[in-house]
Amino acid sequence: MRREEALKILQQNLENQNLRRHCFAVEACMRALAQRFEEDEKMWGIVGLIHDADYEKTKDNPKEHTRLTAQWLKEAGEDERIIAAILSHNFDYREENPPQTKMDWSLYCCDELTGFIVAVALVRPDRKLSSVTVESVLKKFPEKAFAAAVKREQIQKCERQLSISLPEFVKLCLIAMQEIAADLGL
Repeated sequence: MRREEALKILQQNLENQNLRRHCFAVEACMRALAQRFEEDEKMWGIVGLIHDADYEKTKDNPKEHTRLTAQWLKEAGEDERIIAAILSHNFDYREENPPQTKMDWSLYCCDELTGFIVAVALVRPDRKLSSVTVESVLKKFPEKAFAAAVKREQIQKCERQLSISLPEFVKLCLIAMQEIAADLGL
């Protein structure tokens, strides 16, 4: 799948600009993780870009989230690895299709981290990613009331499942997001 095709699926199914920006952030992080693991940046980026394509259609039924996207991709004859990664990032709600590969676990862990990094940026005086540091993210991380909906334990699985320390994982994703800050409106 080419990025243009994935972007078309995203645009046809996600109207909310903030959700699209979230997908762009996850795409950037997935590309950075693919580079770190010497994997296919294009494929990993596609996974990040379309991982939440069906969210608006399934948000009232979390167990269905990712199934529509998987169906669309199967009908288009897409790579099973892409489909498996997308299905696995909703493992917590369905308890099926657990993350197994580095690509699966990367998506599972960075999905939540991107939202947390955005939350940190939004409390900065300038509301810009450029003023966010790894230290500022890590300082907010233990504050349960801050970005309370973010599943920190999901992010922390980067250490066991990807063999990347939390500070290193935050740094990798933060830099990736800073590089596309204009696309994220931050």
